[in-house]
Amino acid sequence: MDEYEPRLREALKDSKLELERRDDLLVVTAPVDSSFNPDRPSMLLPVTLGPFSRVAKLLEKDPKTGVLILGHADSSGQDKLNRDLSQQRAQAVAAIFRLSGLQRDRLQLKGLGSDMPRAANDSKEGRSLNRRVEILVTPQETLVAVLAGYTHPLKSTAVVVADQPKR
Repeated sequence: MDEYEPRLREALKDSKLELERRDDLLVVTAPVDSSFNPDRPSMLLPVTLGPFSRVAKLLEKDPKTGVLILGHADSSGQDKLNRDLSQQRAQAVAAIFRLSGLQRDRLQLKGLGSDMPRAANDSKEGRSLNRRVEILVTPQETLVAVLAGYTHPLKSTAVVVADQPKR
C-alpha cells in the first residue's frame, strides 16, 4: 500500500475526495454533499467522475489490489431507506471501477446505512460527515476478510458520561 499512497494523492489532487491511511488500508472518502446530486441522491455529480476514474484506472492495473466500496448514510429517515440509498451510492461508484476494467473478483461493495457514523447525528455538520462513500484499497487476498469486518457492524452511538449525578 505504501507505493499507492502518493499515486492516489496525485489522482485526487484538486478534488473534494479525501485519502487516509488506516493500518494496512488506504481509504478514499467521498463526502455525499459534494459528490452526489442533491435532486437525485444516488447519482454522482460530473465533477467527481474525473477523480474516481483516475483512482479506478490506477488500481485496475495491479491484479494484486482489491477494492471494497462502502456506502454510508446519516440516521435521518427510515433505516431501510438509508441502507438502500447507501447501497445505491456504493453501486454508482463501483460502476466507474467496473467500466475501468476492474475484475469482479477484485471489487466488493456494501451499503451500511447509518451503522457506522463518523460523528454524532444531532447536528447538520455531523449528519453531513456521516453521509459518505468510502473506497477501501487492500491487497486482493485480504479483500474477503476486510468485507467480513463490515458484514455485521456494531451500531455506534455517542454516550455522554460526564456530569452524571452521584448516587
